[in-house]
Amino acid sequence: MTTRRAAANDKALDAFISAKAEIDVMLQRLKALSDNHFETHPDEIHWGHVGTLKHYAGLLRQITDSAFKEGENAA
Repeated sequence: MTTRRAAANDKALDAFISAKAEIDVMLQRLKALSDNHFETHPDEIHWGHVGTLKHYAGLLRQITDSAFKEGENAA
């Protein structure tokens, strides 16, 4: 029985590491895009860019609220 539990834990650990790696890649890509000012030039900024960034911020806020138990996810 212990062997089965260890095997199940190994599979869970592998899946966890895989999901974490996927998140790490997405975060790196977002950071690079942000560092590049979301591929915009200051002279070209318009309200559409603002709306897009506010949309991104809202989606990321959902994630951070969930991860840190803030906002609607506060205990």
